[in-house]
Amino acid sequence: MSAARPPAALTRRRWLQAAGAAGAALAAPAFAQTRPISITLPWVVNGSNYWPMVGKELGFFRKRGIDLTVSRGNGSVAAAQAVANKQFDLGVVFFGGTLVNMARGLPLQALATVGYDSLMGNLVLADSPIRSPKDFEGKRVGTVATSAESPYWAAYAAKTGIDLSKVTRQQLDARLIERALMDRQVDAITAIGSSSIPVLDSLGVKTRFIPWSAAGIELYAAQVIARTETIQADPGLCQAMVDGILESVVYTLKKPEESLEILFKAQPEIALAKGGKENARLSQGLAQATMVAPEAIEHGMGYSSIPKLAGMISLAARAGALRADAKPLVPEDLATNRFAGRIRLSTAEWDAVRRNVAPYAKMVGMA
Repeated sequence: MSAARPPAALTRRRWLQAAGAAGAALAAPAFAQTRPISITLPWVVNGSNYWPMVGKELGFFRKRGIDLTVSRGNGSVAAAQAVANKQFDLGVVFFGGTLVNMARGLPLQALATVGYDSLMGNLVLADSPIRSPKDFEGKRVGTVATSAESPYWAAYAAKTGIDLSKVTRQQLDARLIERALMDRQVDAITAIGSSSIPVLDSLGVKTRFIPWSAAGIELYAAQVIARTETIQADPGLCQAMVDGILESVVYTLKKPEESLEILFKAQPEIALAKGGKENARLSQGLAQATMVAPEAIEHGMGYSSIPKLAGMISLAARAGALRADAKPLVPEDLATNRFAGRIRLSTAEWDAVRRNVAPYAKMVGMA
């Protein structure tokens, strides 16, 4: 849907002042009228992306003059396209989706980074003999050609010395890839850890994750994105949305169990599904493990490292994730820190978060 205009009684100038344009205090006044704003998630609502719903339930957006509608997505690439096409005002999209679409010329930019590791890697069963990169040789590796991580498998292999001519690559349907590993039709799969680990765990299948980030093959994860025209014309809206989302993220970091109860109340089908609660808890913990990063700790929530973005552009180009005719990308165009860094956690708060996410960080090789 197109971005809605503020009601007549709420002028643009009053909106910019009230919504907290750059430099305004973080606390926002109560609003007699609110502005309807829509946001899309990258996929179905789950523990790795539900924080805008938490903020909606707790009034973090309403106090900033926003009546927020949260919708599920159909993958980060499609979600980013939906924002660019004005179906939604903003989006929560994994960096890879934004990168691909910006290389196609779509006018998008990230306003804040929430997750700092997309958790690309290989997933194997707990009893698998695969322990090191060279162990993949002679094995069958399942992958989904259209998945976010698939293009980077070859980059990981090149970086770690895997001879892919000795690896059988098996193309799988996205709906069947975890089942193929579970049934031992393949020896390993390429995966996004926060997606595939909870699926198998909810089925009682124990796995081990081999992270590609250990070899320097990494991308940012969830980011808040908007159209460049929205950023230029409505910085007050962008600031209010970033602040509302990051306040929501911090709440889930500090109160993970209370946050999940909000999710189960808002999406009761999750709690009713077999293994649904544990799936949500696990996907939340894995996503939160990626939020503990120097960028957020040193510069404040939402901050993006421009030098790291440059390296990610180079990695995507080498991996073939970008089309040959892709638009040249400038790191500063991919993300702005204009709206980030206003919300910060104390050292003691970060220490508490680290303790909470330690078991999940261990699951994906981050601890």
